[in-house]
Amino acid sequence: MAKPSKPSKTAKTERQRLIEETLKKQRSTEKRKGNIIIISAVVVALVILGVAAGPIVIGRFQEQAYADTPVNKIGAAASVCQKVVEKQGTDVGNHVEQGQSVTYDTAPPAFGPHWNVAGVAPATFREKYYGENDRPPLEALVHNLEHGYTILWYDQTIADDSDQLAQVKAIARKYKESGDNANFRNKFIAAPWLDSDEDGAEFPDGQHVAFTHWKGDTTTSTGVWQYCDEVSGAALVDFMDTYPYTDAPEATVP
Repeated sequence: MAKPSKPSKTAKTERQRLIEETLKKQRSTEKRKGNIIIISAVVVALVILGVAAGPIVIGRFQEQAYADTPVNKIGAAASVCQKVVEKQGTDVGNHVEQGQSVTYDTAPPAFGPHWNVAGVAPATFREKYYGENDRPPLEALVHNLEHGYTILWYDQTIADDSDQLAQVKAIARKYKESGDNANFRNKFIAAPWLDSDEDGAEFPDGQHVAFTHWKGDTTTSTGVWQYCDEVSGAALVDFMDTYPYTDAPEATVP
């Protein structure tokens, strides 16, 4: 029986070349598939990020549109606001324990018991705008009112309206970017009024913005409100001119 002939050196080399080419093609195909998967994942991630960041970018662009606009020219005319309401105030200096929840009779409050915690209540002088996720507790903000702040409260209708929310942010930025934290005329905060499960009663029908201020001294005080159906920088300026920080029970502290 004849022995099978051994493949020649040339045949071995050719076979090896074919094997290596096949492996090379497989690696190339796998690499392309891997790249496609990676690229697809990146594209999906960018789309997701774009969807998430889109409203932020748009909102920031809308806010910047007011960079050169004075506060009294931002938003609607003062006529969108109701007449100012004053009510006898109580609880000047009435400090309750931090963590104790206070039920306020009005939406939003202009006076009442409040927390007194360094760095917490009153809320910092430096911040002028708060959203739903970072707003200080009501019990802290009421202490700000006692110190002479005017608070612009906005409801969910404003929060859901990118144009009007941009106006609120632009107004708050005006008070923050003055560069003078020693100027108590900048005692202003814009804060959301949260749903009834969080804060209590809703604003009066058709009203989506409220200004509050607490005026008086250690013995007699008054709460002040003004409601608006839209954001109005003109009404806010008039309100703060009429009720300056200097008329508050504790006006001389930040």
